[in-house]
Amino acid sequence: MKRIGVLVMVMLGMIALGQAQTADEFKPTGKPVMRIFSNYHSTFSDGESASAFELTRVYLGYQHQFSNELSGTVIFDVADPGVGGLKMAAYVKNAYLKYHTGNFTANFGMIATTQFKVQESAWGYRYLYKSLQDEHKYNASADLGVSLAYKFSDFVSADVIMSNGEGYKKVQADSTFRTGFGVTIHPVKKLTGRVYYDFISKENTQSSLATFVGYKADDFSLGAEYNQQYNAGFKEDHDLSGTSFYGTWNASSKIKVFARYDKLFSNALAGSSSDWNRSKDGQLFLAGLEFTPVKGVKLAPNFQGWSPADDSKDFSASLFLNCEIKF
Repeated sequence: MKRIGVLVMVMLGMIALGQAQTADEFKPTGKPVMRIFSNYHSTFSDGESASAFELTRVYLGYQHQFSNELSGTVIFDVADPGVGGLKMAAYVKNAYLKYHTGNFTANFGMIATTQFKVQESAWGYRYLYKSLQDEHKYNASADLGVSLAYKFSDFVSADVIMSNGEGYKKVQADSTFRTGFGVTIHPVKKLTGRVYYDFISKENTQSSLATFVGYKADDFSLGAEYNQQYNAGFKEDHDLSGTSFYGTWNASSKIKVFARYDKLFSNALAGSSSDWNRSKDGQLFLAGLEFTPVKGVKLAPNFQGWSPADDSKDFSASLFLNCEIKF
């Protein structure tokens, strides 16, 4: 608590200074935020098929610029909760203040976590499939807390985050925090490398290591991840590993071709002949193309295949037409 208090006091002091310097010349502005994810798909497994239209997620919010340095954002996430009889449920996804000046950035409130933010941006198709860590719940994409980032040079930047550790769907006040540190480097133009580590302690200490390397050229991009979580779910010796490889080729100004391969695997516990997460481990095969007819609208016909690590389960193949609307 003391550490977070110090970080908050520093951030508030810098905010007050920025406000005093810009109050006379700045005119506040704001804009609404909306993103819609929907799809139509057909899934084939074990000789059976199922088809459906889905509205998977709607982001609704507002961003306001108080001064040159200080802004605020609130975003509601309306989605299928996946539990009970509810079809859609609304959560506060983001509600935070952001202070940015020069090479320094601070966020406070219900903020975006930093564990897989760079990877998600490099993947680029969140509306049709989450990044590996998000999909397999290495961490929540947003949480209550504070994050600080500083760009030391064009070569290296660093960030630190302290969060509640429960995610944005379960806001709980206690004395346990998830603390993370990240370093991002750009050794040469268009090449990005990142290493991130965090930990949180309850009955056992759960820790996560996330590594990423990506290359983005004018007409193509490539990305690779290796992720490890120790004592997953605070269970001793329950380790979870995941690799992800993806790439995009810009065929034209409106068409992109993409592909991705993931593998999720876990360790075998003492006295067991199979991995502890075998029922959920497996491999993802994904490929498709994205068409942007106008700014703010994306259509992506694609194939998604899941090969379970459990040999008793069948390969699942799906044909999707995903859509994102954004403004």
